Amino acid sequence: MLSVVGLASILIALGSSSLNVALPEVVRHFDAGAAAASWMLLSFMLANTVLMVVFGRLADMFGRRAMYLWGLATYTGASLLLGFAPGEWYVVALRVLQAAGGAMLLTNSAALLTDAFPRRHLGRGMGIYIASFSVAQLVGPTLGGFLTHRFGWQWVFWYNVPLGVLCLVWGAITLRRTASRTGERGTDVPGNLLVLVSLGGLLFGLSQAADFGWTDPVVVGGVVLFVLLMPVFVVVERRSAHPVVDVRLFADRVFALDLLATLLSTVGRMAVVLLVALFYQAVHGENPVAAGLKVLPLSVAMMIASMSAGPLHAWLGARVVGLLGNVVGTAGLVVLLACLSPDVGYAPVCAGTVLVGAGAGMFLPATATAILDQLPSHRIGIVNAMRLMVQNTGVVVSTALALSLVTGPLPAALRPAVFAGTLSRVAPEGIGALITGYRITFGVLATVSVLAVLASLGGLRRRARQAAVPAGEEPAPAAPGGAPASPGERRS
Repeated sequence: MLSVVGLASILIALGSSSLNVALPEVVRHFDAGAAAASWMLLSFMLANTVLMVVFGRLADMFGRRAMYLWGLATYTGASLLLGFAPGEWYVVALRVLQAAGGAMLLTNSAALLTDAFPRRHLGRGMGIYIASFSVAQLVGPTLGGFLTHRFGWQWVFWYNVPLGVLCLVWGAITLRRTASRTGERGTDVPGNLLVLVSLGGLLFGLSQAADFGWTDPVVVGGVVLFVLLMPVFVVVERRSAHPVVDVRLFADRVFALDLLATLLSTVGRMAVVLLVALFYQAVHGENPVAAGLKVLPLSVAMMIASMSAGPLHAWLGARVVGLLGNVVGTAGLVVLLACLSPDVGYAPVCAGTVLVGAGAGMFLPATATAILDQLPSHRIGIVNAMRLMVQNTGVVVSTALALSLVTGPLPAALRPAVFAGTLSRVAPEGIGALITGYRITFGVLATVSVLAVLASLGGLRRRARQAAVPAGEEPAPAAPGGAPASPGERRS
């Protein structure tokens, strides 16, 4: 089970992390503008996020094996077609298809592990699972940059194909067949539509901020649409027999704070790889291979920290490890904010990225373990989908925020040169303004990361107070859905 999930997680992480470094090469090939360049990244994140809860619910109903294998087939097929895309907007459309396959996989990965691992080993299994992402992020930028530089942009997508076929065959052999569930049939059509419209509107609006600014009517309209539809969504979900998002879960303040910490931590750290890779290409004029090597330490640190998750959880507890991870990641962002300049040496940048990577490697498996532990097995899929939806929303917000802020001080005519990695050659006078944008960006990200620390601390303290309640007075733990969990539903 762990081998199947680990291989597939490497496949997804390769597909996303490699494009971060290879993006300037793809942009130059198609002579794409800033809008198309942004959407090559954001279309995947947007579609992946809004489809999470849909596939999480379907997986709980019809079985995770079928959903997982369909996801592998869809993702692999889209990767193959991407190499034949005739234009930049075809790339964007096929990235949406690729994202649908990715959503089927990511929704089920942690759920499969939580079903398979006993409680005492869940932290170790989750750590190895998160570490597999880190391995791919370690290899992805460097390998993607190398293949793009040597063989052409198509290979940033095509090298996913043999790995996808391998995962599909191994998954078909390894994943055991399970009977379809009969107790939780039914789909929440109004809830699904409201998720797609409200969250899709929000993320679409945020994604346009990089090109048009935060006061643009599209950006403001997306945010307003989300705010107006959220109360409607809550009412619909409370009345639904099979809610796509069980809003009653948020009555548990620990759960709500865990998700808030996940959102804020992701917003604070997720854009760092993209920002550092663009910095060395746009400011120093380096090629994708060299830029990929520069971000390598972040993934190494994340991998090592993730693989240490099991012993750390056993020693300190999952929530303490998550809090420490946010503290370490915040320190890394502060280092990057303090050191970044046109002539900065690599050592301080490397130190900052290592801290960011180590913090993420500590936080992600710890928080996933804390959220999914002790859930009844028939609700793991949808709750994990909620966690991933929040995390992916953070990815989109982080990317949109970073791309908007970092290019904000530059004239509009020079912004495409940043994404193409050619600013230092075509307009060296713009480097000073770009560095100002970088300082603003890392300042904002560090502030968001501090808020993530406070959310983690709040969840830890509230859980500690709950644990201090005398055994005779402690209420039965609530199962997702609002009713107290029966003894047979509680995971041991």
